[in-house]
Amino acid sequence: MRQTALHDVHEAAGAHMVEFGGWHMPVQYGPILDEVRAVGEAAGLFDLSHMGRLRLRGPDAVALADRLLTNFVAKIPVGAIRYSLLCREDGFPIDDLLVYREEEDVYLVVNASNTGACIDWIRGNADRAQARLSDETDSSAMVAVQGPRALEILSETFSGLGTKDGRLESLGYCRFAFRTFLGLPNVRVSRTGYTGENGFELYFPTDQAERVWRKLLEFGEGVGLRPIGLGARDVLRLEAGMPLYGHEIDGEHDPLEAGLAFGVSFDEAKGDWIGRSALAARRAAPTRRLVGLTSDGKRVPRQGTPVFHGDEEVGAVCSGAPSPTLGKNIATAYVRLGSDAVGTALDVDFRGKRQACTVVDLPFYSRTRK
Repeated sequence: MRQTALHDVHEAAGAHMVEFGGWHMPVQYGPILDEVRAVGEAAGLFDLSHMGRLRLRGPDAVALADRLLTNFVAKIPVGAIRYSLLCREDGFPIDDLLVYREEEDVYLVVNASNTGACIDWIRGNADRAQARLSDETDSSAMVAVQGPRALEILSETFSGLGTKDGRLESLGYCRFAFRTFLGLPNVRVSRTGYTGENGFELYFPTDQAERVWRKLLEFGEGVGLRPIGLGARDVLRLEAGMPLYGHEIDGEHDPLEAGLAFGVSFDEAKGDWIGRSALAARRAAPTRRLVGLTSDGKRVPRQGTPVFHGDEEVGAVCSGAPSPTLGKNIATAYVRLGSDAVGTALDVDFRGKRQACTVVDLPFYSRTRK
């Protein structure tokens, strides 16, 4: 099992460690729902170094990315980030990822459990393209600060940048830049997030991970910054209606039925790409879609829990959790068209015992992004 450069720091802080995507990661430092509230009320610090960080470079880097990825990479402005997917010929995803468009290179952030599969697929489909894929996962570390006070905390660490355009608050959502941070040059800072809150990610050399982690906690101590595990991160992303590979999307659920059409381009100017034909055919004849479910019942719907509309089984749960924000249990589920309208009364079935739930729009929770 692999370990991030912060593994010993997590254990020293009393984190409960679990296997996740082939890595030994902190699932929680304290009660998960308390950690969820901490991110919503102040800010949380996340170790994301387990996520894959890949780089495509060379004259054909953008063209190759456009042949492999669902989004239109050539149209992404330099300095911008877009959500995309890497699909097989049948249109089902190998992974979902973030694409960072640099001046010459294409930088990809992929899921930890799928890093090897992404590398193999990209290299196996590069043909004679003048592009080289490199894996920067081990040479870099990645952390995130997420929450309403994230900007306040990080502005302290990025002080002295000069003009307003160089300051962190001018970095727009789904944008990135390179800045000097704690004396480290060319630190990548991005503004995305997987929690539904305001947030930033920092990328820097692996050997600086412990120093950066401790400094961030020091800067954020007065405003409530605390380390957060994967358990709370999962609840937060579910409240925000964000997919998790292996749950909302996988080898049997495609991005269109998952509501991820914003990351799929059928623009003729993009040209053909792997999975395009299959997804275009399914777009023309959908049979199910991903919906949100809320329930006032005591039991939490979990992945695989059957969903019924009357006496008919119409789908299954993908993810479920108690929501501190809504004060009730929430879940995502694929349901058959005709049973997917907002307000439809359904049931989740716990081994023969039914619990009422209601179809709602996704996301369950959202904020106004500045």
